[in-house]
Amino acid sequence: MSRFLPDTFDAKCTVALIAGQGLYPVLLAERARKAGISIRLIELKGETSSDLVASFAENDRAMVKVGQVGKLLKELKGLNAGYAVMAGQVTPGKLFKGLHPDLKAVRMLASLERKNAETIFGAIGDEIEKAGVHLLDARVFMDEDLANEGMMVKGKEKIEPEYLRHGIEIARENARLDVGQGVVVSRGTVLAVEAFEGTNAMLERAGNFGAKNCLFVKLGKPKQDTRFDVPVFGVQTLGVIKKTGIGNAVLEMEAVLILNKKLILQEAKRMGIGIIGFSKRS
Repeated sequence: MSRFLPDTFDAKCTVALIAGQGLYPVLLAERARKAGISIRLIELKGETSSDLVASFAENDRAMVKVGQVGKLLKELKGLNAGYAVMAGQVTPGKLFKGLHPDLKAVRMLASLERKNAETIFGAIGDEIEKAGVHLLDARVFMDEDLANEGMMVKGKEKIEPEYLRHGIEIARENARLDVGQGVVVSRGTVLAVEAFEGTNAMLERAGNFGAKNCLFVKLGKPKQDTRFDVPVFGVQTLGVIKKTGIGNAVLEMEAVLILNKKLILQEAKRMGIGIIGFSKRS
């Protein structure tokens, strides 16, 4: 079914999908249904795809605003969820404005020494667990979309081994410092590192230099909380890579999700963009 499910997983229990933006939660819902899982939806107002919402019967879904932790817990109980899974991005800026904290969220936020995406979503995950709902690894049912080791697609631009090692080294240090999960390098020069603005904005910045032999490297953090934070590579990112002239994407195996992997690899081949997977030992 999925190797990311806990050994104690009870397939007869309901799984609630807490869905943000994009294709990720759509694919996860499809895969869970194919596996015969009873799945319900928690819609995040202004974030969740309307098509995904429409695919659930009215009695099988609920809606909360970003920041309504108390209401989220109440709706999970109302849906009789034994498990929950988070998938899809929430608009980054909502951590600064557009947040709608209820009393539960205000108390939770007050207890955090550092307030960033990782600590906030981690605290929400802990509250879900305290309510008796097991929060699953966000990679569940997505096994087939994970990056694998080696040359997935051979690109038009050759990658020199020393430049590849340099890109991976910089990306790992960036992730270790909890700055971001991606970098762009060119022949040993760092063009851009991903921070709060996200992958695609970082790629756009890197493309402004017009440099040759660019590599995009994306990986997981050393202490990644995969209950809510999984690096993804999708069709929009592939399109930005093509637009900005970056020749190769280098993705950590088992850590990065290539959303709709078969289609993405076909498109990358058509575009002449290389996609390479590397392991933690690389």
